[in-house]
Amino acid sequence: MRKCVVTNEMKPKKELIRVVRTPDGEIVHDPSGKKSGRGAYLTASKSVMEEAKKKKILSRHLKADVKEEFYDNLIKEIPEDHS
Repeated sequence: MRKCVVTNEMKPKKELIRVVRTPDGEIVHDPSGKKSGRGAYLTASKSVMEEAKKKKILSRHLKADVKEEFYDNLIKEIPEDHS
């Protein structure tokens, strides 16, 4: 179980998307859940991603600048059955 940084709900890892700030400062989506670096989990939902984008939640949690295009790319990766 991991906590979504937007909703603060505890959920199984398979229901979350992991984003990592790598040791060299790059922000990447981590579908394997095994990349090293500071990670943050978000519920795999478009509404949660939109809220994270609006409030710049990943920038705060990862202590790095996360571009709006990164959020847009994450939203595109969410399956259609998740709203």
